[in-house]
Amino acid sequence: MKQWTCLIAEDEPLARESLRDSIAQRPELRLLAEADNGTVALDMIQNLRPDVVFMDIQMPELTGIEVLKRLDYQPIVIFTTAYDQYAVTAFELNAIDYLLKPFSQERFEAAVERLPSYEASTNTESLVDALSLATSRQITNLQRILVKDRGHIFPVNVNDIAYLKSDSKYTGIYVANKTYLVRLGLAELAERLDPQRFVRIHRSVMVNLDFVESMRVVDQSQLELAMRDGSILLANRDASKRLRDMSI
Repeated sequence: MKQWTCLIAEDEPLARESLRDSIAQRPELRLLAEADNGTVALDMIQNLRPDVVFMDIQMPELTGIEVLKRLDYQPIVIFTTAYDQYAVTAFELNAIDYLLKPFSQERFEAAVERLPSYEASTNTESLVDALSLATSRQITNLQRILVKDRGHIFPVNVNDIAYLKSDSKYTGIYVANKTYLVRLGLAELAERLDPQRFVRIHRSVMVNLDFVESMRVVDQSQLELAMRDGSILLANRDASKRLRDMSI
C-alpha cells in the first residue's frame, strides 16, 4: 500500500483537529506537520514537500491560492473551506476534491480514496485557475456561513443576519438574538454579501436593511438606525448620505 505524506494548512484549531483525527484513521496517510497561516504553510510545504496538502482557502497572511502560486513543485491539494460557493466552482470545473466544513469522516475517506487517481504533475495549474476564478467573481449569492461556537458548528443563512460588527480580530455576526464571532474581516465578508440588502454604515458596521425598523436624523447629518432587535446603530456621514439618497 502506497504511503502518502500529508500536511495540514488550516488556521482554525477545530478544523485542524478534525483533519488530524481523520488522517490518523487512515494507515496510508502520514501527517508531517501543521501550519496555521499561509506564510508558515508555504515554508513548510517547500521544505517538507508532502505528497498531499489539506489546504484552507482563507488563511491569514497568504491565501491557499497564493501559497499554491508560490510553490516550486506541485503537491496534490485537497481544499477545505466553510464557503460552499468555492466548492461548487471546483466541482463544476472538475479541478480538485473539496471538503466543505464541517465534513464527516465518510466524506474525508471518499476524498482519500481518490488520491491514486490524482495526477500531481497536471493538478495544481488547474487548481489555481479554478480557485482564482472563484475568488475573483463578484459574489452576491452567498447562501450560508458556517460558524463555530463553543465547540459546535452552525450554518447561518445570510438572509437571517441582522447586522455585522467588527473589531481588530473578529467580526460579530448578529442573528436571531445570538452573536457569532468569526475570524474574517468585515471587508472580506462584505464582498460576498448582496449589496442591495447589506449596507456598510460605518467602517466596522454593516446592516441588513431588511432588519432595520426605522431611521432618524441625529446631529443634523447622521442617521440613527433602530434595528428590529432593539439595537441602535449610528451611520457615519457618508453612509447616512447614501441611505438618504436611497429613500423616495
